[in-house]
Amino acid sequence: SVELIQGTLDMLILKAVSLGGLHGYGVLVRLQQLTGGQLQIQQGSLYPALYRLERQGLIASEWGESENKRKAKFYTLTAAGRKHLKAEEASWNRFSMVVASVLDAVPEG
Repeated sequence: SVELIQGTLDMLILKAVSLGGLHGYGVLVRLQQLTGGQLQIQQGSLYPALYRLERQGLIASEWGESENKRKAKFYTLTAAGRKHLKAEEASWNRFSMVVASVLDAVPEG
């Protein structure tokens, strides 16, 4: 299991939703699938993040019926969400390359 780095949950949710509209629990399942079960996100963290992303206009929601015939809120990425995700991905990729270069450093001599 891998610890979630502060500030990455929103980006991961946006990525999961960008792959196709999902209800809240579906976001959890998709993230578990994408990480091979190595990332465990608690519902107590997920739902406040979904509401925050919706308030920011990065995702939109619509009521529908889940696969088990329950009423559920389905989330989709907005145009602003796509733009934000693209910027976050670029920033994360730059950051991870910098960290990797530091970790690849070898002692002199």
